[in-house]
Amino acid sequence: MRAGQRQTLDADHLSALQSLNGAIWIHAASVGEFEQARPLIEKLKMENGQWKIVVTFFSPSGYEARKNYELADGVFYLPFPTRRNARKFLDALQPIMAIFVKYEFWPAYLRELKKREIPTYSICAIFRPTQRFFHWYGHSALRLLHCFTHIYVQDGASRHLLAEHGVHHSSVAGDTRFDRMQAVKAGLNLNDPRLVPVQEFVEGAERVIVAGSTWPKDEVLLSQYIGHLSFDIGDLSTKLILVPHEIDKEHLHYIFQLFQGRLVKYSDVSGQLSDESRRNILQRARVLVIDKVGLLSSIYTFGHTAYIGGGFGVGIHNTIEAAVYGLPVIFGPNYTHFREAIGLIEAGAARSIKNYSELEAALNTALERHEAIGAKAAEYVTSELGATEKIYDQIFS
Repeated sequence: MRAGQRQTLDADHLSALQSLNGAIWIHAASVGEFEQARPLIEKLKMENGQWKIVVTFFSPSGYEARKNYELADGVFYLPFPTRRNARKFLDALQPIMAIFVKYEFWPAYLRELKKREIPTYSICAIFRPTQRFFHWYGHSALRLLHCFTHIYVQDGASRHLLAEHGVHHSSVAGDTRFDRMQAVKAGLNLNDPRLVPVQEFVEGAERVIVAGSTWPKDEVLLSQYIGHLSFDIGDLSTKLILVPHEIDKEHLHYIFQLFQGRLVKYSDVSGQLSDESRRNILQRARVLVIDKVGLLSSIYTFGHTAYIGGGFGVGIHNTIEAAVYGLPVIFGPNYTHFREAIGLIEAGAARSIKNYSELEAALNTALERHEAIGAKAAEYVTSELGATEKIYDQIFS
């Protein structure tokens, strides 16, 4: 990461930045935050293709995943945030404005932008009383928020909290990820040949669980559920599509042992098999493990219920990605920092579970009532659409 950050300020990259003078600079920490910026970037390019867009990332995962993003005129690592680097970067790029996504608050850059009177915005921001801004030791961090021209927050609680601490230049715009996921759903191509194995796997199944971005603890619980089904029911009316967060060889071997061979890997049926052989293999399998990146957002369309991984670790992954398809959503206990998860629970569209018995009850209910519960998920997503338009209209109109 440090090598990439240093590279941005070498002669070649500085020259590239200078060629993009007058760009709109958008900074995201990693891939997740970039997905929140993406609808705004697409709107900017659609409305005025002459605008130049420069995207920076702090994390290697974000940079590597999006370094060839076609709508960005330049993609760079953010140089390490010292005052010297901030001055050097801004001297080269000379952006007409800067947009930071969600939790990105870099003092050196924000102060230099403020000093140069460059309009600077925070979008999709969310604030909680536990953050450093609102503690007795957080006065300097709180003052930093006054470097922003405007702060677009996700909810009223964030705006109220800021106002209580003297930060009044904020407004509620929502979360652009809802717009992004809606666009992904609208652009779904069911004729994509990559989806053929998935379609053949679910054919004839009455209940399909899609488990996205799972970790070992999630997979242990799901394997128990599938094991009980195999023993109690003895048919293939219920199937599981498992999309692990990590697809390295060791983890896939672990999953194979966990599910005791009741699975087929996507890579094994997307190669040189006859159509008949592939279909026979998929129809007999209980579990399809997707060991290929980039398919999850499309696969939810084949499910009746979604399980979202990560809730037994640092936090759950993207629930909106499943809810946009009108699926009931289930996840582990670590969800309280995710506004959309709380919203889905309050809407009656999601449940959090702590152990196997709760998972079994939640899955049985969700599969039995997937249409009614899923409708609540879709309604919740619809109610949250429009953040991109609000932000765009207020900044650029």
